[in-house]
Amino acid sequence: MAELSVVIPMYDEQEVIAMAYERLTAVLGGLEMSYEIVLVDDGSRDGTSWAMRRLAAQDPSVTAIFLSRNFGKEAALTAGLEHASGNAVIVMDADLQDPPERIPDMIRAWREGADVVCMRRRSRAGESWFKRYSASRFYRLLNAISDVEIPPDTGDFRLLSRRAVDALRRLNERNRYMKGLFAWIGMPTTVIEYDREPRAAGISKWDYLALLNLAFQGITSFSTAPLRLAMGTGLATALFGVIYALWIVTKALVLGDPVQGFPSLVSMMTILGGAQLLSIGLLGEYIGKTYYEAKQRPVYLVRDVMRRGQATHGQAPSSSASPAAGKRIICEG
Repeated sequence: MAELSVVIPMYDEQEVIAMAYERLTAVLGGLEMSYEIVLVDDGSRDGTSWAMRRLAAQDPSVTAIFLSRNFGKEAALTAGLEHASGNAVIVMDADLQDPPERIPDMIRAWREGADVVCMRRRSRAGESWFKRYSASRFYRLLNAISDVEIPPDTGDFRLLSRRAVDALRRLNERNRYMKGLFAWIGMPTTVIEYDREPRAAGISKWDYLALLNLAFQGITSFSTAPLRLAMGTGLATALFGVIYALWIVTKALVLGDPVQGFPSLVSMMTILGGAQLLSIGLLGEYIGKTYYEAKQRPVYLVRDVMRRGQATHGQAPSSSASPAAGKRIICEG
């Protein structure tokens, strides 16, 4: 069993995987502690899986996990955490925006008693002003409406003790927002600031639509404030309708002003219809989450695992409810 595990989820990272491995092993080799590198292929379409197999074959400290298809980064991250065996587990991206050279600082904080070491972005090189600003506003909005305080300006780059990883593995929910789950478990936490570097190679798979979807996932996973907002909007709309109706009656009876019905009717129907559809959509989002949780599908399925240069099939995740979670699926024509 290794003292340190480094988990790296990957999706179409062929261009950067070799550079990431070289920089990471250069840092880990100087730590004077046993380590393993857990690479998770989230259904890549390029040569990422081939590069992972080559690394796992030539380096016994590399464990390569291949998911059966693309399940998303949160699922790939879960798979890596469930296969990591270290007393401390570091999570980082493959694009080298999170510099491996900060790992010794994280190890030092862990040895001083921290169960979670969060890496807060002091600067974000290579990202647009709008992306930096929107990310900052999102974290502050989420903390304002959530019962769990999520450290602002932090990503997945962090260290977790074995106690923290075991706590995470007890959370079997299917709709996973990992940054929120990291915060939900609590545990003594240390925050270290760092300067995020530009992407070393390749292009980001996170466009604005994907980031918006992730943000909405985080809000609906850790807060019911949108439902309360919908209820408040409905109450305010109903109150406005009552006041407006009284105003119309007063104008007709007291001032003798004839009722101009058609324009006001159309505008009121539009406002009410929009508010109702918005409320139904928000309610549907929460019901949809309940629907997926009720199905009890595993978070991910593993196709192959390469550990110590040896390939195995069907390694099932320990926290999945389904016994078929790790079975290899073979279709015969």
